[in-house]
Amino acid sequence: VQLQASGGGLVQPGESLRLSCAASGSIFSIYAMRWYRQAPGKQRELVASINSGGNTNYVDSVKGRFTTSRDNAKNTMTMYLQVNSLKPEDTATYYCHMRLKKTSWSLFADYWGQGTQVTVSS
Repeated sequence: VQLQASGGGLVQPGESLRLSCAASGSIFSIYAMRWYRQAPGKQRELVASINSGGNTNYVDSVKGRFTTSRDNAKNTMTMYLQVNSLKPEDTATYYCHMRLKKTSWSLFADYWGQGTQVTVSS
């Protein structure tokens, strides 16, 4: 299984981006889908998550501005992070993460995307 993240960029404060993370390979079951971010000199932070039931959670600093979702069209699982009203403090590398089983008999394992850079600057 490989996760391919995309959608980052350089934007001005107040602008929006839509981050995507497409999973390729054999997937039997997904336990959780999460977005993390890591700013220079800081620890990686859990930003948003969505579980198999579609329930979402967000860190307080992004509530009301970020929305995570998922789509399973054409047997390709893609997760999204819509980031609105961006602030300079949102500048970071954003990573997607999935905890999933590749087959019915395998254990859950963690998979990470390569990261996509979001820079918010005027």
